[in-house]
Amino acid sequence: MSDLIQILPDNVANQIAAGEVVQRPASVVKELVENAIDAGAGSIKINLKDAGKTLIQVIDNGCGMSATDARLAFERHATSKIRRAGDLFGIRTMGFRGEALASIAAIANVELKTKRTEDELGTHIVIDGSELVSQEASACSDGSNFIVKNLFFNVPARRKFLKANSTELRNIITEFHRIVLSHPDIAFTLIHNDSEVYNLPASHIRQRIINVFGKSMNSRLISIKTDTSIVKLTGFIGKPKNAKKNTGEQFFFVNNRFMRHPYFYKAVIQAYDKILPPETIPPYFIFFEVDPQIIDINIHPTKTEIKFEDERAIYQIIQASIREALGKFNIVPSIDFDEDTSLEIPVADENTEVEAPMIKVNPEFNPFDAESSFNPFDAEKNYNPFEQSANSIESNPFFQEFKAKTPETGTARAPKKQVPDDWEKLYENQSAPAEEKIEKQPVIDRENIPDYFQAPEIPAPQQTQIQAADQPKKTKNFFQLKNKYILTPIRSGLMIIDQRKAHERILFEKFMSSLENHQGIAQQTLFPQTIELNASDYTLLQVILEDVKALGFDIREFGKKTFVINGTPADIQNCEPKELLENLLANYKTNQLDVKLKVRENLAKSLAKASAVNYGKSLSNEEMSSIIDQLFACNVPNFTPDGKPVISVLETQELENRFK
Repeated sequence: MSDLIQILPDNVANQIAAGEVVQRPASVVKELVENAIDAGAGSIKINLKDAGKTLIQVIDNGCGMSATDARLAFERHATSKIRRAGDLFGIRTMGFRGEALASIAAIANVELKTKRTEDELGTHIVIDGSELVSQEASACSDGSNFIVKNLFFNVPARRKFLKANSTELRNIITEFHRIVLSHPDIAFTLIHNDSEVYNLPASHIRQRIINVFGKSMNSRLISIKTDTSIVKLTGFIGKPKNAKKNTGEQFFFVNNRFMRHPYFYKAVIQAYDKILPPETIPPYFIFFEVDPQIIDINIHPTKTEIKFEDERAIYQIIQASIREALGKFNIVPSIDFDEDTSLEIPVADENTEVEAPMIKVNPEFNPFDAESSFNPFDAEKNYNPFEQSANSIESNPFFQEFKAKTPETGTARAPKKQVPDDWEKLYENQSAPAEEKIEKQPVIDRENIPDYFQAPEIPAPQQTQIQAADQPKKTKNFFQLKNKYILTPIRSGLMIIDQRKAHERILFEKFMSSLENHQGIAQQTLFPQTIELNASDYTLLQVILEDVKALGFDIREFGKKTFVINGTPADIQNCEPKELLENLLANYKTNQLDVKLKVRENLAKSLAKASAVNYGKSLSNEEMSSIIDQLFACNVPNFTPDGKPVISVLETQELENRFK
């Protein structure tokens, strides 16, 4: 039997390594930009075509490479950062693994033009699928210029599973954010299909955050700074009122390297305990400076998960720092015991003459005076009630109103009806006109009356008995529980409907109909609103703009990364246009589907979720009736677009079993 084990060819080994290093175009951008940072670049330019599928070009003004280094850089495990195994535990550079360029060259057409400052000529290398095509001297600028074309051209299965251009571009922008925020001292430019997405000059970290996420971020940031023997903590956190329901503005950096850390994320959320709106996440940009010896950054292929020696202590430091910042900037309620709350009372001089206050009152004031303009404090006007005419009291408007309410029975007023001793008899069926037939109300113990029906207060037996016409009329049996559920009796028991989920299903089917028929009706806003988006949301909105308009939005571009909203869908009431569009984009990204045919369904689902009636809103009988009528007119009334139940039925038998 022949030997089974053999050494893989270099091109196959490189493709296997590429499967770990290069997952999508964003991975290539990350590796090349990190190499440019390690080369000491002060300016980095990224040029993309078709979200990196056709072209990824990274140009830097770093130190460049010699002809020999340029060739060796494409060999496996070739690196300038590590000389011995101990160096792995003291890494401060970005790229260090030595597989990035070899992996990229294995699945793409790669060109490199590089030159050192001290050299007259640079080097031009061309590699296709790990095979060296050419290497020659070339005149070029100082630094490096990497050109990656036709990603996964020789691995069609991997290229087939790449997502839509908009999705891949958002992934690139996400990696771009992680890099530019950790290196504000470097200028970055990002261009996609000849359109400039970002142009970020070198600046300090706060200005870099504002340049990336928009000017509105400036007023939302609270600085934090803590220096301990374990870790130095700096950065910014967001105000609770600006927290959002989607992620995207949450960043941890350790020694200027982005990281994910669920344990530290929990520390941030708990520091905001009880001051965050429900189901929201605050923005934060937190930088850790620690000794490289106490962390391990090589536990994950993407180098985004980092292990700390003493995570529990750092957890406590994060919580304390955030709570201190929130209290320092008066974000949480506090009591100032040093504040002087005493009143300033002027002290009179001993020679000051004090006059006793005088109040002039007319002792002859008559409240039944017909002259409404008469002032009882006007002492200059003398008034004698005995000089009134006989009709002066009867002409008083209060007397006339009192007289109008008194039945004409030949006496001063009708005799009072006595209230029965047992107040519960008030709810028994009483005589009423035929056209106002009232169903008999059940006798209910006063202490256990449901929230939706309260008996009137009867403070004294002398009150007039409640008339039948004053009792609540029964139109449809709809009741609202906790401003969240709609209850209505049915033959088999009690039906419970979630009001928000029901409205979400109704709106979803309406929006799907509008998208299919292109008949979305816009309701014009009184004052158009402008909204500034970050690059990721701006790119996404450009892709789905026509479908957004088909839903009923009247929206158009208004400058760089800015849109103006002139109208919103007519089916949506009492929604702020700017907030509605932001929620739409956030939900769309959360529900992102990769199949092109599902884009419209995703859009309708996102808008329905963003505009459905919220919990806590009190609904009238007419509103509850309208929701139920529209719900059962839907094709799928029982479930939301996400598949969550809308209706639940409490069977009569189950109710009876509870009382046995």
